[in-house]
Amino acid sequence: MPDNAYIYLEDGTVLEGEGFGSRTTRTGELVFTTAMNGYPESLTDPSYSGNILMMTHPLIGNYGVPRIERRNGILSNFESERVQAEALIISELTNGSKWSSAMGLDEWLKSENVPGICGIDTRMLTKMVRDKGAMMCTVSTKGKVSNPKGSFDEKYTTINFVDRVSPKKPIVHETGRKNVVIVDCGVKHGILENIAGMGYRIVRLPYDSPADAIMGYDPAGVVYSNGPGNPNLLGKTAESFRDIMEYRIPIFGICLGHQVAALAMDGSVRKMKFGHRAINKGVVDVISKRAYITTHNHGYAMLPGDMPDKGRIWLMSQDDNIVEGMMCKDMNVLTTQFHPEARPGTNDARFMFGIFGNMMKEYR
Repeated sequence: MPDNAYIYLEDGTVLEGEGFGSRTTRTGELVFTTAMNGYPESLTDPSYSGNILMMTHPLIGNYGVPRIERRNGILSNFESERVQAEALIISELTNGSKWSSAMGLDEWLKSENVPGICGIDTRMLTKMVRDKGAMMCTVSTKGKVSNPKGSFDEKYTTINFVDRVSPKKPIVHETGRKNVVIVDCGVKHGILENIAGMGYRIVRLPYDSPADAIMGYDPAGVVYSNGPGNPNLLGKTAESFRDIMEYRIPIFGICLGHQVAALAMDGSVRKMKFGHRAINKGVVDVISKRAYITTHNHGYAMLPGDMPDKGRIWLMSQDDNIVEGMMCKDMNVLTTQFHPEARPGTNDARFMFGIFGNMMKEYR
């Protein structure tokens, strides 16, 4: 029989289910995604570092876990080299069956030393998060925890998770001749794949790299990537963004990079109640009035009143009042709060890499 497993929430709630994956105990901020598919990509997304990920779709594991596919050091079916989420909460674990499957979800999480818990009423738990907001959570698959409150002393908002997922030294992908520098705050390999597909050589630098180190690669453009945690802890990253803008070189801020752009231009970014995490979020281009279905993973955001004076609102959420993209033509800056590479998700917004590509051609 499966081992009993336990969920302990910051508000004192305790839930019991069945454990799978690794037999261990992990703590993080509980968040949920409404994606129906894409659990290999979601679990390996560095933006989930520090999070306990709950998937609301009732059946998870249906198609197993694929074999690793890599080209020029870029993964085509995972977003990073390892599982980044602290733990996984689902309703029902299923046995995967697909031609490309190398192992089941249970086996994969065991190999990654990550716990999973199933047999949970995820609908109830999702409603709780929506009502009370994202909260600290401990998942234990190796028995009861005697003092779960003690594990909540350190809060998600105070930890620099970007420092955990950003490379410590440059990483180069030989996919072209001209350089695009990615300030790597936890970049998804789907973003790398799109930049490589444009014919550029990719140079990934640590998140706290100064402007002179970035410009030392003579880039055609600079990307500030997605990543986890609180953007307000990234003072050096915002400083380098501000300095790079002085060169008028094209800059593309994606997700966390969008938030860093706002801070660099003296805007502000705030914690959301429970965030946007899905692969079917509608955004509207306020200029063209077109709507797009997009992929999201963020717990911080900018409202119109938080906008920097230099920025112009480009995209807005259809669900709430979140700024989903901005432009600053004078400084050659383009940003999106969502993930335009959409792995998993729709391809609606991939054209934004083309806009960035045109910016780089015009700059040269």
